[in-house]
Amino acid sequence: MIELRPFNTLGAANHGWLDAHHHFSFAGYHDPARVHWGALRVWNDDTIAPGTGFPTHPHNDMEIITYVRKGAITHRDSMGNEGRTEAGDVQVMSAGNGVRHSEYNLEGEDTTLFQIWIIPDERGGEPSWGAKQFSKGDRAGAFVPLASGIANDNQNGALPIRSKARVLGATIKAGESVTYTPSSADRHLYLVPATGKVRVDEVEANARDGVAITQLEQVTITALEDSEVVLVDAA
Repeated sequence: MIELRPFNTLGAANHGWLDAHHHFSFAGYHDPARVHWGALRVWNDDTIAPGTGFPTHPHNDMEIITYVRKGAITHRDSMGNEGRTEAGDVQVMSAGNGVRHSEYNLEGEDTTLFQIWIIPDERGGEPSWGAKQFSKGDRAGAFVPLASGIANDNQNGALPIRSKARVLGATIKAGESVTYTPSSADRHLYLVPATGKVRVDEVEANARDGVAITQLEQVTITALEDSEVVLVDAA
């Protein structure tokens, strides 16, 4: 099954400083048909104005992955961590039994990002945070794990999460294809082109559209334009 979720059908909330679009029910947006996709609970497409951001607030029992598309985001948390994550790079916060954090755009331009929440396999545990630079060149023509709960992925450089899920990135040149094979056909895949335009088997998706995929043993993504793609593979 492949279901296209066009960008203009997503939930939306423009707060002035924050222009947010929600692939799944979030805050004031609720769609009973789009509450989650397997263990994938949130995929927010945020544009944050310069000098603004999310003040300190709490989280618990969630794996929160931030993929920065343009600009940078600065993170501070109650564990004493502080870091600036730039475009193309990723940060992961395992909220565990509770953490407080803030995220601000301290840049002179808009910051755009995907924020992805995945339900952990188990509740509780000590919270943690990490960030890493990922070269887009290393993702050329192949999906590379960026954050993962799979041991082999972590040994190869993916940031760890506490869920048997993967967040992957690929850059695909126009006319080229990449094939992804999940561990089983009942996995829940969710793909969003950050830029460009792709065809997922026979379904075409523009930048920032969502594509929900399940019950497939293999999926082929063909770039109709030079594209940057993010894919979540969850239980």
